Amino acid sequence: MTGASRGIGQAIAARLGAEGATVMVHFGSDESGAAATVDAVRRVGGTALAVRAELGVDGDVEALFAGVEEGLAGRPLDILVNNAAAPPAGPIGVTTRAEFDRMFAVNVRAPYFIVERALPLLREGSRIITISSVATRMANPAQTSFAMTKGAIETMSMTLANQLGPRGITVNAVAPGATRTAANGAVFDVPGLTARIAGLTALDRLGSPDDVADVVAFLASDAARWVTGQVIDASGGLHLGPRV
Repeated sequence: MTGASRGIGQAIAARLGAEGATVMVHFGSDESGAAATVDAVRRVGGTALAVRAELGVDGDVEALFAGVEEGLAGRPLDILVNNAAAPPAGPIGVTTRAEFDRMFAVNVRAPYFIVERALPLLREGSRIITISSVATRMANPAQTSFAMTKGAIETMSMTLANQLGPRGITVNAVAPGATRTAANGAVFDVPGLTARIAGLTALDRLGSPDDVADVVAFLASDAARWVTGQVIDASGGLHLGPRV
């Protein structure tokens, strides 16, 4: 899985490892974070191998799959999780062209060509899961370009689900909302912000990486064999409407 060195990605890796998966822990630059993820997978009884590749640059997919295929050692690929993403860069008028291009390179181009490269390795009945965002279903001017990238991968997931269905491959997206992680914890320490977001959330709290990881684990399981082409909201009901 991509982007597994921290936060939601790290939680997903550990959750899949606990279910018996051998996890390829992709990272771009955070080698210590990837090592921590490998340790987390092993602590729950799983097997993991760190794979380094910078996404969004020429040769990124080839570098990633060189490590993946070495780790697979001839075995098929059962689950592909696209989690790596460049963060929001700001509203229109603030996001630079370079930031815009970087977001699309990492958030859209990389997952698309990762899936393409993975197709010969994926067994019949395997799973493709891409992490999206609730930013696609609400108007947040601070995340316009970021939401555009996530909208693109939701469309990709729906289309690929239709194409790959005859192979029994399910393709879905998971859309987290406000999720506190070790990396972004300081953001939610702004006075009043956590309470404000909780007040906009049906389940009345921020999300945790484990909340999202459990949804991914469900989609990766046989129990989700009849779910495909869907965007699964994993936000706790963020912005469903007024709470009276």
